[in-house]
Amino acid sequence: MSNPAMADVADTGVAADELKQFIERLERLEEEKAGIAGDIKEVFAELKGRGFDSKAVRHILRIRKKDQAERQEEDAILELYLQALGMA
Repeated sequence: MSNPAMADVADTGVAADELKQFIERLERLEEEKAGIAGDIKEVFAELKGRGFDSKAVRHILRIRKKDQAERQEEDAILELYLQALGMA
């Protein structure tokens, strides 16, 4: 190997080519993630422009990720806490 840095990596037992492939894959995925984040931002802007409350929609998205039993348990705990604080 002509590159001294690569020789150091090789001497440590690290597979430099494999490591480089992982890094490049991660970089591509990060680029895709940034693109998707931009798309999501655009949808929320469109949603807001049509008069919908983006905070409420984000809350709905969080709720929809949970199964019914998990939602019911959280709702019961929330109701209990609200009652304890005199807010129910």
